[in-house]
Amino acid sequence: MANKKIIVTIDGWSSCGKSTLAKQLAKVLGYVYIDSGAMYRAITLYFLRNHIDWTDTKEVAEALKNISIEFEFNEKSQQSEIILNGENVEYVIRDLVIAEKVSDVAAIKEVRTYAVAQQQKMGEKKAVVMDGRDIGTTVFPYAELKIFMTADIAVRVERRFREMFEKNPNTTIEEVKNNLETRDYIDSHREVSPLRKAADAVEIDNTNLTEFEQLDIALQLTRQHI
Repeated sequence: MANKKIIVTIDGWSSCGKSTLAKQLAKVLGYVYIDSGAMYRAITLYFLRNHIDWTDTKEVAEALKNISIEFEFNEKSQQSEIILNGENVEYVIRDLVIAEKVSDVAAIKEVRTYAVAQQQKMGEKKAVVMDGRDIGTTVFPYAELKIFMTADIAVRVERRFREMFEKNPNTTIEEVKNNLETRDYIDSHREVSPLRKAADAVEIDNTNLTEFEQLDIALQLTRQHI
């Protein structure tokens, strides 16, 4: 008998290792991994490049009509990468300039409606692992398994700093700390689908867990459902 296909949602704060876990879990299960954060970053990149005034609802609605987002599997890196209007922007969107603006853009009602509709379409066939801020609460409220990730702020700052420093040695730990705290605040206080733990989500605090340990916990949880 074949295992039933399910949807796994992984929500949580910035730099809690959501994407790392989601990618590894999808790989082991042979599921599709969808990085919802990358979608918001790609939209932010489009807005910045095209000088879109995102405080103007009409301008935002028009801009969204010109955005096409897809994910392509890169055989070489064995990773799913984001394509914005035909261009691979996987690395461009990881810049601190984007990180500083993405929470503002993601808080816009029209942007969320657009992204959520795309995400729901991607999850129609199940066998999906998606990470973000509102996946278990808004995008897939009926997902079979919901995970909520958390970790100590100092650990999160350290993780993000190492990641950013590799790409840009001019990054300071203060900048990273301020960025994380600001994003936490915006993400959890926005009007449209704020970041919160779904009532039926299982919490994983990975402050002191290795990547292998957190994957093991997630795999055990998934097996209970399939």
